Amino acid sequence: MQRLFAPQPLGKLTPANRLVFPPIKTAYGTPKGDVTEQHLTFYRQIAQNGPGLLIIEPVSVTAQGKEHPKQVCVHLPESADELKKITTVIHSQDRLACLHLNHAGAAANPKATGGPPKAPAAITCPTTGASSEPLTEPEIDAIVEGYRSAAGKAVYAGFDAIEIQCGHGYLVSQFLNGKINQRSDAYGQNRLLFAQRVIEAVKAGAPQLTLIMRISGSEMSPEFGIAPDDLAPLLKTAGELGIHAVHVGMGSACFSPPWYFHHASLPEKPQMDALAWVRKQTDLPLIAAGRMGHGNRAIQLIGEQLADFIALGRPLIADPDLIDKWRSGTVDQVNQCAYCLQGCLHRVKNGQPIGCNVNPEIGRPPLEKTDQPLTVLVAGGGPAGMSAALYLSRRGHRVTLAEKDDQLGGQFNLAWQAPGKEKMRAGLNHLTKAVKASSAAVLTDQAVDAARVAENKPDLLVWATGAKQNIPEIQGLDSQSSMTAVDYFSEKKSVNGPRVLVIGAGRTGIEIAERLGVQGLDVTATKRTDPIGSMMEMITKKLTLMRIDQMQNVTLMPHTAVKAFESDRVVVEKDGETLYLDPFDTVILASGMLSAPGPDPEIEKSVATIEVIGDANQVMDIYTAVHAGYELALKY
Repeated sequence: MQRLFAPQPLGKLTPANRLVFPPIKTAYGTPKGDVTEQHLTFYRQIAQNGPGLLIIEPVSVTAQGKEHPKQVCVHLPESADELKKITTVIHSQDRLACLHLNHAGAAANPKATGGPPKAPAAITCPTTGASSEPLTEPEIDAIVEGYRSAAGKAVYAGFDAIEIQCGHGYLVSQFLNGKINQRSDAYGQNRLLFAQRVIEAVKAGAPQLTLIMRISGSEMSPEFGIAPDDLAPLLKTAGELGIHAVHVGMGSACFSPPWYFHHASLPEKPQMDALAWVRKQTDLPLIAAGRMGHGNRAIQLIGEQLADFIALGRPLIADPDLIDKWRSGTVDQVNQCAYCLQGCLHRVKNGQPIGCNVNPEIGRPPLEKTDQPLTVLVAGGGPAGMSAALYLSRRGHRVTLAEKDDQLGGQFNLAWQAPGKEKMRAGLNHLTKAVKASSAAVLTDQAVDAARVAENKPDLLVWATGAKQNIPEIQGLDSQSSMTAVDYFSEKKSVNGPRVLVIGAGRTGIEIAERLGVQGLDVTATKRTDPIGSMMEMITKKLTLMRIDQMQNVTLMPHTAVKAFESDRVVVEKDGETLYLDPFDTVILASGMLSAPGPDPEIEKSVATIEVIGDANQVMDIYTAVHAGYELALKY
């Protein structure tokens, strides 16, 4: 592990260690593209005792190449002064700062640019749904000039390095890609020309800075992704062009987002194969990016000479102290990223600032001690209750957490059992250990009733008792062998087969359907109103539905309501038409959750202040529950 912490030359620089923070979109910016205080807090958290080099979030060299309405800008007159705020923060922590330059091309977001995307040729990006227009040569010249200008601003702003995005299906990659670039002019006859001009422009604008080239080891899209033969010439000439290192990710923003964002459920072998291929193309130092949050994997890549530096992105968002914990050997204390994309990508795509399911403190100022400590009783040891107990105790309140079951976790204990979510268990374990290690008194097998409230005499009662299953009113349901989704995941009841009906094909329902389908059962899942997989993070949903689509024994029925169970058939209504299904051996109710009842009147009379949080207030998700506890601590 100590090999990660020895200084290693990177071009003209020698970072403090072999760890790099990669460019991650934060959506912390203003609509104008200015840097905010949240940016500065975020980068300070990451830089403190952190990676030797921090590559800040992508900036577009022209307004037409933006991906997000709140993306930080580099093309405006005031951009250099704005960006200098970030380099000042990073340098204050004795770390190096790198500016990531990009133009999204066909992947640009029309909502951010105000017009159609521009690319080497007309192409539709499935991620945005927008069709691009072919770039004219004067427009290409303007983009190249944008790179030169941005490089000059990087120098003024105090950056130590510049990274040029040449992969992930963005504009440089689009020009290199023979499947996309069908131009008949010089840029089509020599598909390397645009990349060469971009690199030359950056060198001209910032001749003294270290240059890093970002690529996809594989864009993982046989139909549209760049072929190795198109990428190899760039890698083979990178050193001659002035590049000092190659940063290797995976996937394409348009055609393979799951690989671009390294979703938890994807296999590791394609990435290892891609790194091995890149290593054969160039002797330049390699930075390996994507699901590197476990130190043994980082050490393996360096030991096998597949990487010289390791990029840690989301793992540092989940735990900014990760590197310190690796260095000190306290790996068991790391708050592990589950690569679920729920708190990070899902929020940013929806226009919200980046967050994390398991770390509500990211991008937020440190919690301060209260000068008015309260006696607090927290009812419920699920994610909301544990979060409230943890952060209220850190604020200095006298906290007791009471959970009616024999273990903490609530429905968090069940969530990680769904296919592809196994890594989420680490977040539960960390939160549980953190609560038990805090100053809060933790009680299990203890429901909060009037007697418990009378004994504790709390100034504040936090009601975090979670949710219960919604049981639909369906004629004949009581005659079926049925169970709730909670019963299923907690294994309180056994599933009889071979035919299983899942009522409610939302997030939980299709997770159950897939799990049963893998076991070989004949599964039908119905959804009455919302789309299949509602409330799921988009990439997780896409991957789940792709896997289910390969299962001939799983049938999804959207816009279908179960009306009645009869002795020899099940009556359903689909799109206004009555249909009849053969009987099922087991019925699983995944038909949504309802907030658990609030405190009874006797409790309400005896406590001055009651706060209802998490699913007990409104049924949402783990992110909302964990953050509800943190926000409550800020309030008190």
